[in-house]
Amino acid sequence: MDMKQCMTLGSLFDGIGGFPLAAVRVGIKPVWASEIEKAPVSITKRHFPDMRHLGDITKLDGGGIEPVDIITFGSPCQDLSITGRRAGLGGQRSGLFMQAVRIVKEMRNATRESYPARIVWENVPGAFSTNGGGDFQTVIEEIARIAEAGVSIPRPAAGWLSAGAVMGDCWSLAWRVLDAQYWGVPQHRRRIFLVADFTGRCAGEILFKPESGTGDFEAGEKKREGAAGNFGSGSEQYVVDIRHSSDRIQMNPETAVTLLSQGDGDGAKTGLYCLPVAYCIVGNTIDRTAKSGGNGIGVKEEISYTLNTMDRHAVAVPFIRSKYGEYAQGMVGKALMASDDITTSDLIASPYAVRRLTPLECERLQGYPDGWTEYGHDGKQISDSQRYKALGNSVAVPCVVYVLSETRKSIKPKRD
Repeated sequence: MDMKQCMTLGSLFDGIGGFPLAAVRVGIKPVWASEIEKAPVSITKRHFPDMRHLGDITKLDGGGIEPVDIITFGSPCQDLSITGRRAGLGGQRSGLFMQAVRIVKEMRNATRESYPARIVWENVPGAFSTNGGGDFQTVIEEIARIAEAGVSIPRPAAGWLSAGAVMGDCWSLAWRVLDAQYWGVPQHRRRIFLVADFTGRCAGEILFKPESGTGDFEAGEKKREGAAGNFGSGSEQYVVDIRHSSDRIQMNPETAVTLLSQGDGDGAKTGLYCLPVAYCIVGNTIDRTAKSGGNGIGVKEEISYTLNTMDRHAVAVPFIRSKYGEYAQGMVGKALMASDDITTSDLIASPYAVRRLTPLECERLQGYPDGWTEYGHDGKQISDSQRYKALGNSVAVPCVVYVLSETRKSIKPKRD
């Protein structure tokens, strides 16, 4: 492939390179990244030695860095999370979202509105409710104002739904909550993915795949088919069309959930499976609701709770013995300790033992290759505590692969 014709990507709040990894898998070239945490930067440099590392986002000039087709940013979520302090975008960490918006604006001004053509924002569903829903309204308004200054987007009285879209004259944005357990990894991890298209009205096409027809509808009409996707607790979709020819707000409580991952693709067979079954135990369920990961007694079969930097999730796995005698403790995932001369049919499960998830298992639960976080670019081993933190802050790679794959299909690179 001629890399001059390859679509390009820049990653803000890059972490351990989840967005660049997904980009490479779908044929997009990661050009630069911004991250300040020492261990994640070292890990990412090891895997992407040709990608530039720009450092602190607050010190970047968007007009002075290399233009890219797509900018991605999973801005810090601590102030938006249901399990956090709920300070919202006014919090010190989550307020960095505005730095990303600034950089996008500066790049578009410097390139006569050519780059980036798309942006992808990822964050926790708690963003829908902080400050009474005002924070998510700010998010979509600030992103929309990159394309159209001064635009105002109404907030639904009943609260933000888990999928929706806003359409302007020559721009659009759409969001959708994806749960990683339906995209190839056995982890309950719900995250908002928002795509903005600054060149047209295809943001919704990137995130939603209709069953048939165009999905277009006029004011007063019902949508002809449901938007695709697993929306979690509801299938509603919020749509606002602010074209100057037609101002409307439409709520679609009848739209159907139609698309689930079939369990193939990236990360499909690398997850939390053991003989005969593994039980995942959440690190802390006291005063936690189902939406924030508590889920009652805090035990799930073969589906991990959401990885984060707060809880120390555990797993109950059986000791495995063969018919020839005691053999080994079972391990979560594809690395079950079986030798070449003992087949799985020879193994018998005996009493369970409880232990913490290993960094390797956490890598698999996020859809990373084995050992992704084990070493830095200098060959030095990364501590387990740093690996747990980095993985808890990261993205579920298969979800990003889906979003970037559809984004790539929607635009053509404009390279000289």
